[in-house]
Amino acid sequence: ITAEKSKEEKLRQDLSTARQNEFSYQKDLAELSDRQQRQRELVKILPTETEYPAFLSSVQNVANVAGIALTAWSPMPEVPDQFYSRVPMKLQLTGRYHQIAKFFHGVGQLDRVINMENISLTDPKPDGEDIVVKVEALATAFRAKPEGQAAGTPADKRGAKAGQ
Repeated sequence: ITAEKSKEEKLRQDLSTARQNEFSYQKDLAELSDRQQRQRELVKILPTETEYPAFLSSVQNVANVAGIALTAWSPMPEVPDQFYSRVPMKLQLTGRYHQIAKFFHGVGQLDRVINMENISLTDPKPDGEDIVVKVEALATAFRAKPEGQAAGTPADKRGAKAGQ
């Protein structure tokens, strides 16, 4: 009887340990799912790949909604930085002033981080009661560098020079 009671006690402890392990596993599984969801959201904002087609597509969609014409675009080379790279693209647009403002506002509302820089409004032409302007701007998106590629830290540069 004593041996069976000790076996029963051992089995109860094993069952308790197994339940704790199962609870911990379920908790870890939920945390993993949350982290994967957050990672997907972060990749929308700051992707790890250049993705020129997606970049241009999102800008084109905003231009269509604003009612302006995206007349020309030209991707430019990436500009690497310490933790991210700049992905610039020169844009030429035509439209009415308020449509242009709506376009810039729409770009600001996108999930992906896109800066509009070096904006120039030129060549105003009357179109009925409206004035149509030509806009040249530099749209700069960003891409995250994978953790292993984050280069440019001063310590890394000193170590590389010392080893040469």
